[in-house]
Amino acid sequence: MSLAVPVWLLVQEQLLGNGVPDCGSSTCFDDFNDEALFELFHLTKPCVAFIADSIRLRIKTATTGREELSVDAQVMVALNYYAHGVFSGVVLDMAGLSNQSERAYLIVDKLSGVIVGMSDQFMSFPETPEAKACVASKIKKISRIPNALGILAAVHFKIVQSPQEKSSVSDANGTDYTSVVSQVTCDSEGNLLSVEKFRLSNGSTFKPETWELPSKEKEVEEGVKEPYRVIGTKGYQLSKYVLTPVTVPVTEGEIQYNKAHKMLDDIMQKTLSTLKRRFRCLLHLGYRQETTLDRNTDIIKACSVLHNISQKFSVPPPNAAGEVELVGPSKQHSKELEVCPEAVKARQKVIYEFFSNVSMETESTGDTDT
Repeated sequence: MSLAVPVWLLVQEQLLGNGVPDCGSSTCFDDFNDEALFELFHLTKPCVAFIADSIRLRIKTATTGREELSVDAQVMVALNYYAHGVFSGVVLDMAGLSNQSERAYLIVDKLSGVIVGMSDQFMSFPETPEAKACVASKIKKISRIPNALGILAAVHFKIVQSPQEKSSVSDANGTDYTSVVSQVTCDSEGNLLSVEKFRLSNGSTFKPETWELPSKEKEVEEGVKEPYRVIGTKGYQLSKYVLTPVTVPVTEGEIQYNKAHKMLDDIMQKTLSTLKRRFRCLLHLGYRQETTLDRNTDIIKACSVLHNISQKFSVPPPNAAGEVELVGPSKQHSKELEVCPEAVKARQKVIYEFFSNVSMETESTGDTDT
């Protein structure tokens, strides 16, 4: 997100003008005061207006069954669902959809696709040299870890089993639900840079350490003398372009490096907590038999785009806490994974140069990753 500053400024200039969104006329959101807006949508009035204007540029009206609804009415219904995972009666009444939840869900599905189409503007992994340097410098400033383009995590989005499924299915991770798991990258400021690689997991099939990085992220190691990296949270395997903690730190340098790594991990935890607290639909994507992976993927991506927009407007998260699960099952692997010796050496070089005054030749690695 921080790499798309020119794009963001251009859109902001087009939509915000002097800082006040121009809706052209009164909208259905005008009927709510600031407190009601935040309660219904977990967003502030300027942020809601910006989102509505951004969507309005892409669609005008959409047929939802028997008649056409205004864009503002559609946005109101979708934002309300994202915020709570259910529809508020007052919102459905204002949209003219009382007792028509099926039509409301169709609106959510449509607008989710529209918002996903805004990803290139509001959510992007660093590609240009300037963008990479900007993200990496901010991460280094707070952690001392150099050349890091983001923080990587595998995130659970819960799909609840129906009562019938619970009685017949036993998940390998000991939970009573299946989840959509996605690979997420954020920067040091809590902006989401990428949300991708969606798949279903029942606790036994998800192994983040076996995932390949996205094509854009894999490019960081090709043809670069001092390659960029990403910070891999729990479950990821150490590689030349994924930095993980030292499993058993021995030296002071390794201890300090692990503390810095934990600091970045905490940023990811806070980012995901904010995302799920603001958009509570992500805490419960529905019953497994009633949803599809494509629909869930669009909702997750749409909420991620809206998260970055709310970041730009400094919208505080709601107080309600939400459950956050970063990685796959806690189940131990049957055998230790092999780690490339060059990857271990690269990590030790970082520890030596930025976290320790002890020479690399005499420093104990204390490493049990292999």
